[in-house]
Amino acid sequence: MTDFNLASLLEDTAAEHPEREALVFGDTRLSYAQVDGAANQVANLLVSRGIERGDKVALSCPNLPYFTIVYFGILKAGGTVVPLNVLLKGREVAYHLADSDAKAYFCFQGTPELAIGREGHAGFEQTDGCEHFFMITADPTADSPVGGTETLGRAVAGQPPTFDTVVTDEDDTAVILYTSGTTGQPKGAELRHRNMRDNARAGRDLFGADAEKPDTYLCVLPLFHSFGQTVIQNGAFAFGGTVVMLPRFEAKAALDLMLANEVSFFAGVPTMYWGLLGALEEGVDISSIADNLRVAAAGGSALPVEVHKGFERKFGVTILEGYGLSETSPVASFSKYGADVRVGSIGTPIPGVEMKLLKADSWDEIGADEEVGEIAIKGHNVMKGYYGRPDATDEAIQDGWFRSGDLARKDEDGWYYIVDRSKDMIIRGGFNVYPREIEEHLLTHPDVSLAAVIGVPHESHGEEIKAVVILEKGSSLTEEELVAWARDEMAGYKYPRIVEFVDELPMTATGKILKRELS
Repeated sequence: MTDFNLASLLEDTAAEHPEREALVFGDTRLSYAQVDGAANQVANLLVSRGIERGDKVALSCPNLPYFTIVYFGILKAGGTVVPLNVLLKGREVAYHLADSDAKAYFCFQGTPELAIGREGHAGFEQTDGCEHFFMITADPTADSPVGGTETLGRAVAGQPPTFDTVVTDEDDTAVILYTSGTTGQPKGAELRHRNMRDNARAGRDLFGADAEKPDTYLCVLPLFHSFGQTVIQNGAFAFGGTVVMLPRFEAKAALDLMLANEVSFFAGVPTMYWGLLGALEEGVDISSIADNLRVAAAGGSALPVEVHKGFERKFGVTILEGYGLSETSPVASFSKYGADVRVGSIGTPIPGVEMKLLKADSWDEIGADEEVGEIAIKGHNVMKGYYGRPDATDEAIQDGWFRSGDLARKDEDGWYYIVDRSKDMIIRGGFNVYPREIEEHLLTHPDVSLAAVIGVPHESHGEEIKAVVILEKGSSLTEEELVAWARDEMAGYKYPRIVEFVDELPMTATGKILKRELS
């Protein structure tokens, strides 16, 4: 075991390149030295309030410089960061604070433009054990809108901008990331300092990251989520990059920021790429964006092949698709930068990580005659376990292997291809149907813009296949016509008998389609 604190990602770069831009938000541009100094003030505040090594500190904040400053301040103080989804309501906030044993909580106030966090205030009075509450206000000098609650600005006033970072072990828990809780209550994945460090530093191999030629990253992925936190924030800081923040993804705003800031690194979930393509208007010149863009990375869910091809055609950049989960810090596999990309593949395991495919009802690998299995992952990225849930940990991890719940196949060269979530698989009349395959096929129809396929109860077949579809603008396609087209294009047990047209699909704060809200 080795002494290491994840805050070193910030401190080392601040020491080497103090004047280099670290964070950009609107007209605010902060250097590494400024971010490090502000994080030191937060660390001094926490220590003065009795926060010790290993104590949990929760953080609710959208993509603003405050998130990064508080995040590294908690780490410097030796604490464990518990980032919370900014859309949680009071009851949900209370659950997360109690479940994580948080001793302090930083919460963004919200503004008319960013009405985020307001409902979370109800969680204050519902949670025992959380002793300190700090309101992050847009105006650091403003009074707190919640009686008896300190503002971050007032609390750090007078705190020194220097701090001796608490020594932690690389196996100490740096971050607790809560899973989405699609089945039961959300669970907190404990990620060690080394889990997060090694995943952030993997950018050297995966993206060709170079501290001598730092990238400018557009941060549209929520920082409370592992993808944005590791690949964008921590990945940028590991190599001295600049992070341009956008609190809420809007395609036109993202394109404007890419243009204005000469963004060279973009990462997003598939719906974000779909949104960028949809925002392109006739005659819009994106040549300068394409000239600057060096890396486009995708993860979070399967990237439709048609979206992949469309982005490459418009922007001249091939999207590098990867795969991972909160429990794996998150990156487990990736399509390596500079290598020939196989469209539709999530690549191969990253250095130091192994993957294999398991049978549905055991920890045994699938046989030579089987094509699809459940992904299992082993390596430096796998979590310590679920906080306070030894039984759930034992169920998910065996001999160092983490069971993902995602179904995939592997080609002869070791490249993996996601088939679907095991829980999303539809069983129609005894046949296994994978929604992603149907969605991919539907997207080849010229009138289909986006599709989500689900199973709905059926008396005789067990489940029937339903497609919820967003049409291209101006389309006159009828639901009956799409069903007829699908019947001609797909096997009899696969094509959707039920089609519903909608204007939008429900999505999580991270941009994933919420299939459980479809019926």
